[in-house]
Amino acid sequence: MRMLAVFEKGERIRHIGHLDIQRSVQRGLRRSGLPVAYSNGFNPHILITFASALSTGACGTREIMDVTMAEEVSETEFLEKMNKAMPPEMQLSEARAVDQKHPALMASLRAAKYDLMIRDREIAEKLIEAIPAMMGKDTITAMRKTKTALKECDIKPLIYELKGEGQHITATLVLTEREACKPGMLMEALAREAGIEQEIRMLITRTGLLGMDGEGQLIPLERL
Repeated sequence: MRMLAVFEKGERIRHIGHLDIQRSVQRGLRRSGLPVAYSNGFNPHILITFASALSTGACGTREIMDVTMAEEVSETEFLEKMNKAMPPEMQLSEARAVDQKHPALMASLRAAKYDLMIRDREIAEKLIEAIPAMMGKDTITAMRKTKTALKECDIKPLIYELKGEGQHITATLVLTEREACKPGMLMEALAREAGIEQEIRMLITRTGLLGMDGEGQLIPLERL
């Protein structure tokens, strides 16, 4: 069996990279005493995958891991033992048992929801005011970083939803194995539209990872 678990990456550890998050989860699984499955070979490792790596500096309220278990375990037991073994900033909120045929998380991922909290209120107001004008354009350009260079691309097809209120901008952006619109790319385009040249200080929180149901509707990935 496999266990899909929703966990958080709190603000205090937002500058920890994905590899360190992986190591923390693996340590937690070992400390928990849960019957996790290991790979074969000379260097066995816990069979665990993550839906998507979260950028260093960002928080996450509903990150998802997929743990292969060697024995049957109840969802309640998994949550209780893991939360005792994990640090306060990485607590689990949900667990769902699935069979081995359940689709891989990364293959099912279609989009991510973000909350962008703008530190400066006046800048937040300007950015939010610029949203309708930017979204009314046929194309929205931003620079995408590749392995070798920066490349201009059109991110409008990668934006499902964009709105703002107060000092918060919320966005639902495409996130797949092939293409993605990162919050920094979105903010680059929005700042240009708002005529803002200074660096924008913000707290990025990924609030959900989304898949697509049979009717083409985005739903939480953990519900697929």
